[in-house]
Amino acid sequence: MQTSFTPAHLASDPRLPASEKILRTCVHCGFCTATCPTYLLLGDELDSPRGRIYLIKDMLENGKPATAEVVRHVDRCLSCLSCMTTCPSGVNYMHLVDHARAHIEETYARSWHDRALRRVLSAILPYPGRFRLAMRAASLGRPFAGLLGRLPLVGERLKAMLALAPSALPARSATEPRRFAAAGERTMRVAMLSGCAQPVLDPGINEAAIRLLTRHGVEVVLPKGEGCCGALVHHMGREHDALAFARKNIDAWMAEIEGGGLDAIVITASGCGTTIKDYGFMFRNDPAYAEKAARVSGLAKDVTEVLATLELAPARDVAMPIAYHSACSMQHGQQLKDGPKRLLAAAGFRVKDVPEGHICCGSAGVYNILQPEIAGRLRARKIGNIEKTKPVLVATGNIGCMTQLAKGFADKGSEVPVVHTAELLDWATGGPLPDKLAKAGIADAALLRPMAVSA
Repeated sequence: MQTSFTPAHLASDPRLPASEKILRTCVHCGFCTATCPTYLLLGDELDSPRGRIYLIKDMLENGKPATAEVVRHVDRCLSCLSCMTTCPSGVNYMHLVDHARAHIEETYARSWHDRALRRVLSAILPYPGRFRLAMRAASLGRPFAGLLGRLPLVGERLKAMLALAPSALPARSATEPRRFAAAGERTMRVAMLSGCAQPVLDPGINEAAIRLLTRHGVEVVLPKGEGCCGALVHHMGREHDALAFARKNIDAWMAEIEGGGLDAIVITASGCGTTIKDYGFMFRNDPAYAEKAARVSGLAKDVTEVLATLELAPARDVAMPIAYHSACSMQHGQQLKDGPKRLLAAAGFRVKDVPEGHICCGSAGVYNILQPEIAGRLRARKIGNIEKTKPVLVATGNIGCMTQLAKGFADKGSEVPVVHTAELLDWATGGPLPDKLAKAGIADAALLRPMAVSA
């Protein structure tokens, strides 16, 4: 794609050179339209990656403030990044749409109710204490969801928020900085991201990951000072806030790297992993953090990437049909496609691929709150495709997808549990039965007997 940025214009904003290079990479082929969820549902060229690229190009190239049309179509983008998997030219749409969102935040005056909701989400979701209080308040408001949903302007979004909130929260995990020693000889030392929303909604995920890693010779540390990865606000265009969260994490992890040393930074939410692996790019123009951010990004690993390097020993007979839902941030953002499925299969599960597995479930951070109608349609489509595999349970690696899919099954009166991959692997290799499986009536599997040694 030809561009007409002037040298002076490119020099005026340190973000522009990278975006101009991305724009020049696009060859208008349209392959991205075949895998874009919003184009699939809406059929509007401007709701496809190619269409959005044209809008973003015109806005950035001419130094224009964002218009209502640009905002409408960029806001509808899930950032699922399926287009990047499909693109034969290697267009980095993620970096381009992130720049567009920041430009929108800086130049466009949203309606009062849109601004208010985004500020509330930004002020609550990245902070576990605030988020826990908000979830308790939401449980009180759920009986009034129908009434609130009829409010003008804000009703549908309020209704979506209440619908996604759990009826009860699990007990807290210990959150103070701690070190978990490896069982037996230590082979690795890793830091684990505690996260923000996940430890409130499902603390059992990190608990299972820690058990699984330490049982297989990995020392796990939860560093002091780390917190939200910044993804939630980053995808709302709040670039300053996202970088502030990222700096805190970089400082916390660098202290461990330069102290006891780290072999990896383990992330159990793939949405966080995509962003942390991008810290190097996000801080490319920051002399104080560029090198440190790149180092952190190089160490960032999804938990399944670390587990793939270990010799996991199955301890239970878990031969049951399960559907594996690959989060967009896993398969498109991080390009981790078959690794988690191979781990589950090696543990004994009968893993089934979901039809249209490349299409987003509609979670996408806070998308299912900000765009509830589109998110609801994608959720229903995903649940329908999962049900075709007739699974006993669904495995996935992202808390946002888990919440979205659980809502979809609940809407249909189904009791199919949605469980994190790490929880299933922990169980299969000797850990406790995950609570969600027990609640679904799935009994603990029989322990495998040691193989007999022939005389």
